[in-house]
Amino acid sequence: MTMPNPNPALQRRFLPSHAVLRSFECAARHESFTLAAEELHLTQSAVSRQIKELEDIIGTALFRRVGRRVALTPAGKNFVSELSIDLENIRQTVMRAISAGATGAAIRVATLPAFASRWLIPRLSGFMAQHADIEISFATRLEPFDMNREHFDLAIHFGKQDWPGTDMDLLCSETMIAVASPAFIAHHGIGTVADLVQVPLLHLETRPGVWQAYFAQAGVGTRTAGRGKYFDQFTLVIAGAVASLGAALLPTYLIERELADGSLVALDQATVTTGNNYYLVTPANTENAHVARFCAWMQHCVGRE
Repeated sequence: MTMPNPNPALQRRFLPSHAVLRSFECAARHESFTLAAEELHLTQSAVSRQIKELEDIIGTALFRRVGRRVALTPAGKNFVSELSIDLENIRQTVMRAISAGATGAAIRVATLPAFASRWLIPRLSGFMAQHADIEISFATRLEPFDMNREHFDLAIHFGKQDWPGTDMDLLCSETMIAVASPAFIAHHGIGTVADLVQVPLLHLETRPGVWQAYFAQAGVGTRTAGRGKYFDQFTLVIAGAVASLGAALLPTYLIERELADGSLVALDQATVTTGNNYYLVTPANTENAHVARFCAWMQHCVGRE
């Protein structure tokens, strides 16, 4: 039995205008009707009326007075956490339409910052030369998220093949080499891998055991491989190595420029491969010809290197 379509007029009754939702999100972010009014170029009374309209539709208070300010109620907190994503998705949809122009070909990619700045973007002109009709926008994401909820077409992920609700294709593994600046090498008299045991080491927080694995593979025993400075981004580890703060284990694809200009030098031909991989991640059971072309291009680039 086919159910009748809901009454459009009834649907509109429970769908606040974008202006009302924007006022609520802004007031929630500032916890102030006055600051929201200043940001939106409205009067405070206009913002207050719009909040009251939204509360009437929802049927509960979204703010409570705290002195001269306002604070979100539990219902308000729950609502704004979802609404912020929805409003951002609307903004991204509009921006995608603007970017795509007449062709309508635009994809949105979530990527790791170091991978994008060090590997992907320097090569991107090659893809653009082949597919000038496809516009790509990028946003940084470090952890898995709901791709359908945030309207991403593709994500570049490092880790295990364990992202629920997606399809994951292997891009490449991660092979790392030991590097240091020429000044650091000269200062510490580094000649062999064994010499690294006694010098300051730089670490990435998400790869805490990689130096230990490197020394074990090289047959060099050490109990101090975990000592040294820790960073949460590869870009900071690279900067630290260039600044002679320590020796670092880094993927070669991230330091192509430094190896080419001599600001970093490979200390040995030995490499170590981490237990994780880079994956191309798309929402489950979706097909997008533009995304498929972009993924094929990236896989082709990896295969040539």
